[in-house]
Amino acid sequence: MRNGRSGLSLPDCWPLSKTVCWALQGAGVETLAPAPSLAMTDGILGKAATMEIPIHGNGEAGQLPEDDGLEQDLQQVMVSGPNLNETSIVSGGYGGSGDGLIPTGSGRHPSHSTTPPGPGDEVARGIAGEKFDIVKKWGINTYKCTKQLLSERFGRGSRTVDLELELQIELLRETKRKYESVLQLGRALTAHLYSLLQTQHALGDAFADLSQKSPELQEEFGYNAETQKLLCKNGETLLGAVNFFVSSINTLVTKTMEDTLMTVKQYEAARLEYDAYRTDLEELSLGPRDAGTRGRLESAQATFQAHRDKYEKLRGDVAIKLKFLEENKIKVMHKQLLLFHNAVSAYFAGNQKQLEQTLQQFNIKLRPPGAEKPSWLEEQ
Repeated sequence: MRNGRSGLSLPDCWPLSKTVCWALQGAGVETLAPAPSLAMTDGILGKAATMEIPIHGNGEAGQLPEDDGLEQDLQQVMVSGPNLNETSIVSGGYGGSGDGLIPTGSGRHPSHSTTPPGPGDEVARGIAGEKFDIVKKWGINTYKCTKQLLSERFGRGSRTVDLELELQIELLRETKRKYESVLQLGRALTAHLYSLLQTQHALGDAFADLSQKSPELQEEFGYNAETQKLLCKNGETLLGAVNFFVSSINTLVTKTMEDTLMTVKQYEAARLEYDAYRTDLEELSLGPRDAGTRGRLESAQATFQAHRDKYEKLRGDVAIKLKFLEENKIKVMHKQLLLFHNAVSAYFAGNQKQLEQTLQQFNIKLRPPGAEKPSWLEEQ
């Protein structure tokens, strides 16, 4: 149904009063644009959906008591809504397609604005670039070293060998294995001696108790009780000497020798890198010489020189540490072997005086039997 005074169809403006429809048509608008306020539009449509629209004979909608409130709500929509010149007006009537979209905005404001990157973004990009370079260098180095290692294993590649230094390194590893065996045996001897002392102490207490309760064997039990107590005292002295011996061997093996072997591992890794980049340089030198190859050859030469310097430095460090380790090992083992021999000989000979003198000679202090460990306040 159409209104006689306008070209606006009733379905297009049935929620509106005819006064508002005429006002919009007078402004040149054929169809109403969607209201921007969802809550206000829902209220208007709720009112329009619940009221009855009586139709007179001339086809005009009759006035209802709610028209005044509805017109006030529509006036608020028109005031609070966007400017019609800045929106898209849909032509084609109710339920029309989107082909009739007419852009009416001025186009002065772009939809997306781009902001220049700040200093924080540049720093983040710089850190990411540095990490990428580190990973890239690590990957290239790992590839070259793996290739060199496999070539050496399968006999297709050559390796740099320092015969004298390699012999000393192999001797050190063999010596470390033997000293670890001595250390294990020394710990076992310490455990056995401790068990023996506990047994002798219990046996001496049993003899002493029986000497009190057996008058006819009091003297015999007394002699044996005194003997076991003396053996316990000498055993504690021997145990102190053996503990000192084991502690010194442990320090020599796990600290001094291990530190030297760590330097040896670094030297072997540097040797592998040196041979890998040396092989790479030799392959580039045998290839064709052009502008691109010349630049790569110069870069490979500089990298090879850096790895060569690192290899030479670590080889010198290993040689010095091996020399100092040998001197330290001789000095330490001379003292510890003399202590071990004198303590064991004096103990099994029953020479208590010589055993005590041995501990005094090596400045070994023993705790008295039954003494507890001092508290942290006493240690301070």
